[in-house]
Amino acid sequence: MNCSDVAFHPSSDAVDVAVHDFGGEGPLVVFCHATGFCAHAWAPLIEALKSQFRCVALDFRAHGLTELPAGVELVWRGMAEDLTAVIDALSPGQPVLAVGHSMGASAIVMAETARPGLIERAWLFEPILLRSGPVNRGENAPDIANAARSRRATFPSRAEAEARYASRPPLGLLDPRALSAYVEHGFENLADGSVTLRCRPENEASVFEHHNSGAFDRVAELRIPVIMAVGNHGQPPAQWVAEAASTATSEAVELIEMEGLSHFGPLESPDRLAVDIARFLGGVAGSAQVGETHDAVSELGNR
Repeated sequence: MNCSDVAFHPSSDAVDVAVHDFGGEGPLVVFCHATGFCAHAWAPLIEALKSQFRCVALDFRAHGLTELPAGVELVWRGMAEDLTAVIDALSPGQPVLAVGHSMGASAIVMAETARPGLIERAWLFEPILLRSGPVNRGENAPDIANAARSRRATFPSRAEAEARYASRPPLGLLDPRALSAYVEHGFENLADGSVTLRCRPENEASVFEHHNSGAFDRVAELRIPVIMAVGNHGQPPAQWVAEAASTATSEAVELIEMEGLSHFGPLESPDRLAVDIARFLGGVAGSAQVGETHDAVSELGNR
């Protein structure tokens, strides 16, 4: 499940984006991960969709196998440019289907509105949709950035890292397959036999410090079919998504609430979400490969 072929494609700022091809049959779907994660965190969900779609996932700059060149700021525009570069390389002149989570979902919104027609349909889980604003560093850094900066980066082994993550929130909420795939591919080996995070805590923190990306204002510009799914926890960023979705002028933008899910929904319940994603993207509903039942969602808006 965790195996994939990897290729590198040039993006802006001298970034070479790692793209993992998980295979599959059907229309091309590009998967975009959340801050701090990597392409392989999608592996269980992708496995459920491969009978209907060709699935690829990218490592955004400073994540996974995609390195961050010296002096490059982790502005979210750069994430959107990484996605655009991947689509141009894999499907030149033809729109693709896209699935995104958190920061990756925001990158989809920003890429499509910067270049309309890049994406055909998009299924997004809790995109981070904030208005444009300053970079929040130092005393003004958000709590989530401070927490990321103090995150433990190195463990004696992957097994110890996985055991620690599984024992406590928020990563303890993840489906064990998603957690294992993240630990396997989100760490690199060190010479002494220990392992360290590929997404350095300082880089993860920097992404959060730059999150006032203006993606909120881009929602009104969307003209493609988009699902914006949120958990029913009633906290940010779900609240931000609901507010942003209310500004959408296209009837194709739909907000749904999915019961029992946290912000980590796609990694928490990949088989369940695969059913909804397959139906929305045009797959065969009810296929054994995407699960036997379809969990109900409550529609909050259909503008």
